[in-house]
Amino acid sequence: METAHGSVLFAFALTALAGLSTGIGSAIAFFARRTNTRLLAFSLAFSAGVMVFISLFELLPESRGTLAGRFGPASGAWAAFGAFFVGIAFTALIDFLVPSFENPHEHRHIEEMEPGGGTGERRLMRMGLLSAFALTVHNIPEGLATFVAALNDPTTGLSIALAIAIHNVPEGISVSVPIFYATGDRRKAFLYSFATGLAELVGAALGYLLLAPFIGPTLFGLAFAFVAGIMVFISFDELLPAAHDTGDHHLVLFGLLAGMGVMFATLNLFPH
Repeated sequence: METAHGSVLFAFALTALAGLSTGIGSAIAFFARRTNTRLLAFSLAFSAGVMVFISLFELLPESRGTLAGRFGPASGAWAAFGAFFVGIAFTALIDFLVPSFENPHEHRHIEEMEPGGGTGERRLMRMGLLSAFALTVHNIPEGLATFVAALNDPTTGLSIALAIAIHNVPEGISVSVPIFYATGDRRKAFLYSFATGLAELVGAALGYLLLAPFIGPTLFGLAFAFVAGIMVFISFDELLPAAHDTGDHHLVLFGLLAGMGVMFATLNLFPH
């Protein structure tokens, strides 16, 4: 019981670290004059590589194996891939409900929001608040993904938390910069950006409260595939397009392959 309790606390801690990295983006925005587009493109692609590799080569096979042991090879495979596509559909629905202009996954550059750019203070404030709301909604499934993975395996959970933390940094910029230029208050802008990361803890808490009574091999098998679907959708719908918009094709490809390579090495150096 003590070990299980420690695992839950560790999973919550990883989820918190991943979510609150939005505050790093907020801090960067206040000190950087221009966006480092090459670094941003590489980082987003790297994050996508980590998520895709873990989803397709770790979580989905583990889900299929677990469910095959419960329901048989054929039924287990159908259950795993069904949960995988439900995870994709769930994340797509959230994405559909958030308008693209206010969607913080539509990354903006720091220099696009300089004072005197012709955008009124009220409009800037509205942009920042809508981005904060959108980011909060988007972070709920990400928090669930981090929590479930970390609860089962610390190495996988740590890798997912790192990938989500990397892609949360530019999202923090999308929230804090317009609020700062609308109010001139760095503290308020930072707090709004930082607080949106708490939504990942909400996702983790909801997952734990809803799933705790049913925790077992079958639930974990379905949850792994569901989480894999969430991360594959985020990677292909948000991270890679944003990386391509920010940097050149080859840099994005190198970032994607680097993320996959690091995950391959990590999972083989620290097998579970």
